[in-house]
Amino acid sequence: MNTQVNLAGIKMKNPVTVASGTFGYGREYNEFFDLSKLGGIITKGTSLKPRSGNKAPRICETASGMLNSIGLQNPGVEYFAEYDLPWLRKFDTAIIVNACGSSIDEYVELCKILNTLDIDGVELNLSCPNVKAGCMAFGNTYEGVKQVTSEVRKVLDKPLIVKLTPNVTDIASIAKAVEDAGADGVSLINTLLGMKIDIDKKKPILANNTGGLSGPAIKPVAVRMVYQVAQAVNIPILGMGGIINGDDAVEFMLAGATAVSIGAGNFVDPYTSVKTVLGIEDYMKKYNIDDVNDIIGKVQMN
Repeated sequence: MNTQVNLAGIKMKNPVTVASGTFGYGREYNEFFDLSKLGGIITKGTSLKPRSGNKAPRICETASGMLNSIGLQNPGVEYFAEYDLPWLRKFDTAIIVNACGSSIDEYVELCKILNTLDIDGVELNLSCPNVKAGCMAFGNTYEGVKQVTSEVRKVLDKPLIVKLTPNVTDIASIAKAVEDAGADGVSLINTLLGMKIDIDKKKPILANNTGGLSGPAIKPVAVRMVYQVAQAVNIPILGMGGIINGDDAVEFMLAGATAVSIGAGNFVDPYTSVKTVLGIEDYMKKYNIDDVNDIIGKVQMN
């Protein structure tokens, strides 16, 4: 069986990666399994300068999922390049850096640095708040997405995947902006905006009041959005949102995703990603599929 896929110019031994923010830079999970078993690793969101993130509490459990408001805490790109990247490069897997910023200039400067590093690609996180536009996420409008993607494309020669927020009216038009701006792929979905309230204290549980909802609760929304985007663009899709096993991954691929990312599932079971790789292979054996690429976009609509 062939399990190799080509995601936006990034060659992966299998279609399973780990979603940004749920896997750190891989050190903790390496204590459980060999990271070379994965098709790729998408790093924690990395910014130009170190970020301390939001104040606690920053995470809470919900029905079939979780809310987080970490605030993109990370040590910055210089620390990553010196300390984390050399360690990650010991493994036989694609390394994709999730890049975040608070202004277009910040994204551009960060990607200039990333362009010089030994990485396989960049996932541009457009769910970041734009400080110059009232902290509205860059990814909320066609114009905003196209502008930041276009500017980054000018300085980045490596494969560029743009990660989209689902908190929009028309996800397909936002994905089209990514394609029009010259990106190589699109990644979706990021978390859905949610809130949980402590009924005894009569206050939101998260210090930031709201947070991003992830986990199995959002999977039907994510599958629908992946399908819609697959009909609208010709660039490959990295699908995510509630995947916890091989069957979930196949569902996303049938909807049109070339590869998938495991997010909140990593917190429930640290072996989720490698189990998902095996689950995809089991599906291929069950239906005598020789090439995993033959699954992509093959859903038969009613």
